[in-house]
This record gives sequence, structure tokens and C-alpha cells, in this order.
Amino acid sequence: MSDSVAHSPSSESHDSQPNGPRRASTEHSQKLFSQASELMPGGVNSPVRAFGGVGGTPRFMERGTGAFLWDAAGNKYIDYVGSWGPLIHGHAPKAVHDRVREQLDRGASFGAPTLLEVEMARTVCQAVPSIEMVRMVNSGTEAVMGALRAARGFTGRRKVVKFAGCYHGHSDALLVQAGSGAMTLGVPDSAGVTTGQTSDTVSCRFNDIDGTRQTLREIGSDLACVALEPLPANMGLVPARSGFLEMLREETERLGAVLLFDEVMTGFRLARGGFQQLCGITPDATTLGKVIGGGFPVGAYGGRRDMMECVAPAGPVYQAGTLSGNPIAMTAGLATLELLDESAYMQLEERGAQLEAGILKALEETGVRAQWHRQGSMWTLFFTASPVIDYESAKTSNTQAFATFFHACLERGIYLPPSQFEAAFISLAHTPEDIQRTIEVLGEALKIVKSGT
Repeated sequence: MSDSVAHSPSSESHDSQPNGPRRASTEHSQKLFSQASELMPGGVNSPVRAFGGVGGTPRFMERGTGAFLWDAAGNKYIDYVGSWGPLIHGHAPKAVHDRVREQLDRGASFGAPTLLEVEMARTVCQAVPSIEMVRMVNSGTEAVMGALRAARGFTGRRKVVKFAGCYHGHSDALLVQAGSGAMTLGVPDSAGVTTGQTSDTVSCRFNDIDGTRQTLREIGSDLACVALEPLPANMGLVPARSGFLEMLREETERLGAVLLFDEVMTGFRLARGGFQQLCGITPDATTLGKVIGGGFPVGAYGGRRDMMECVAPAGPVYQAGTLSGNPIAMTAGLATLELLDESAYMQLEERGAQLEAGILKALEETGVRAQWHRQGSMWTLFFTASPVIDYESAKTSNTQAFATFFHACLERGIYLPPSQFEAAFISLAHTPEDIQRTIEVLGEALKIVKSGT
């Protein structure tokens, strides 16, 4: 690859590598959080940023380069949040940002068709064979809303099946939690969501092959869509058991329902064709986001041509967006995707394998009982002795142990997602030295967790 952004070491010298506890360096963030809390609900614009799952004061970040972030006090961190997944090339990749600057000089938004949209659509359709047509939107939430509406319009049916622990954005119909039975009528999972808005949503247990099959057959000809993250990452990273995705494909085909893979997080992150390329299952519809925007707000939904031709203005399913396909997001996304060749995914796997080997060794040495899950550049460490296979088993995690672990890492210059139930991300900007330093810090943090148990 000719461009250095994807494969070269970070531009920051390792002489300034993060190290040592920083317990006295949060004053700036505390002041900013106090101000923010007077102006924004909870002091943030997205809940997990508030550190509610780990306690303490969220760090206010000022800049990022490569694998690193700096907070308002000048503290430096090796970053494994990566803006929650989009920054596969790390922070401020020159090849991407140069293209964005050029586009800014030409214009940020036109509200009219552009060649950039055509190029993005062609790139997505060529990379993900199950997507024959695609509609660009502005967020993952919007993408799933559009995909579900298209599925219902295409099938003429009402019912949607989702899975506990799979997150599809904050649209009303999908803010539903599962009950104890395999077939549970939708129960709103947020104030402001009425039972009427969730009455056509049925929540099943992820990885429950027999129970889910029975539920789908009971819904039968009223089933419009089965929606899931094929590799859930919003209850922590939880792989599907053998046969689960295959069963969903078989049953939806038999019932004439749409199988929707929500790959907002995994699309272009694990392989150019998404997780569906790795698992060998072809869905009818796919949602994308994050990586395809290169750090700018973006979303997309696409799939079978006959379903997508139901979307306005080609068909009767209405959906629109003023900033959909805007030139800045399209430019950043195209520049990001152009740098993702096979060697990039091989490098991400190598970094992930290096981190995995180090963490498994540290777990063995410390005796901390935890579950390690990784797929390529995505990973989660669950602080539970029980195997994690679904939402209920993920909830057995010791969140206090995770909070201790998180803050021990933070104080030593490693920035992890501030929740036990979120996946962490490795970027192409992380070097072997960054990973080795991370292993050392995580090992120290595990010792602290062990001493407190």
C-alpha cells in the first residue's frame, strides 16, 4: 500500500509513551464536566460517555493522532475506543483528512446529487455482494429505521424479531428488552416509548436456536423481518454459536421474511465484505455505518434490489434526509475504504492476536477469572467466570471489577470503552510497541483487580 496512513508506525515518538498513574490530573475534565452538566443532559451528548458504568469523571478529549488521544489536561492515552469503531486508520489520518480539506473548499453540502454518492454506492455494492442497491443516511439508528420500514413495505407484514443485547440504535420500535419466555410481546425499554410503538416487536434470546425457531414459526406469515447484529458488540463482543445464523437464514427464507444483518459496527471493520463475508451467510438486507464515514456522521442500508426498489422515490416506502450522502462524509468514507486492502485486515488480525496472547497470559498469571472474546480488531474482556453466550450471561459480569480495571488502565494511559458491555477497537495506527505497552498495563490492572477480590 503506497499510503503510509494505514500501515506505518504512529507519528508520535514512544519516548512520550503513556505510563504511570495520573490520579491528580483530572481537574480540567472535572471543571468541563461541571459546566457541561448545566447545559446538556448528564453532561454529554451520548449516555455511555458520562462514565455511568464505571464511575468517576469522564475525560474531555482535545486532540488525537494515530493511536493516541490527549485530554484537556494534556494527558496522553493509547486509545481503544476509536470513536466507537469508525477510526480504523487511527486519529487524523493524513490521507483521509487531506481529501476532506479539498472537498471543503468545493462545498460541504449541496442538497443535490453528487458523483461522490455514486462512487460510494458502487464501492459498497462491489464490496458487499448481498447489497444490490443502497441508500445513504446519517446514522446507524437512521439506517436501521429505514431498513425495517423497507422490509415491512416489501413484505406487507408487521412483526419484527430482534434479540436481547443486540443494539440497533434508539428508534422507538427497537428499544425493547426480552422477557423470560421465548416469545415476549415488546416491553418498552425507555421512558417515552409506548407499548403501541413496540407492540409489533418480539424479542428473543440470542443463540437460542430451538426457542427462536419456535418463535419464528409461531409468528409465521406475519413476520416481516428478523434483525440482529450477526456479531453482537453492544453487550460486549458475543459470537453466534454454530448453527444459529444458519437457522435464521433457513427460517426467514422458508417464511418469506427479510433477514437483516446490522453491520453498522462490523461492516468493513472485520473484512471488506463485513462479517457476512466471514460467516458465509447472505442476508436480505444490511445496515452499515461508522467505518464508511471515516469519522463523520454516516449510515447506510441496502440489500436485495426488489426490496430496495420499494424505497421512495422509486417506490412507496418513504424515507428522506437533508444531509444524506453529504460530500464530506462521502469523501472521508471513500478515502478510508480505499486504504483497506487485504494486507490491512491481516495487520489488524496480527495486532489482535498479539494482544490476545498477552492478555491470556496475564489472566493465567494473575488468576483473575474472566472471559476473553475477540474477532479481528474487536475485543471484550468479561469479568465473569461463566461463559458469555447471550445477554443474560453477559450480565453476570462483575461490573465493579471492570470499573476497577478500567480506572487502573486509564490512570496508566490506556483509554478503554467506559462500560463492561462495549467492544474495544484496535486500529491500523496501533504498533506492536503500542500493543506491548497495553499488555503490560492491562496486566498491572488485572493484578489490582485480583488484590481487591
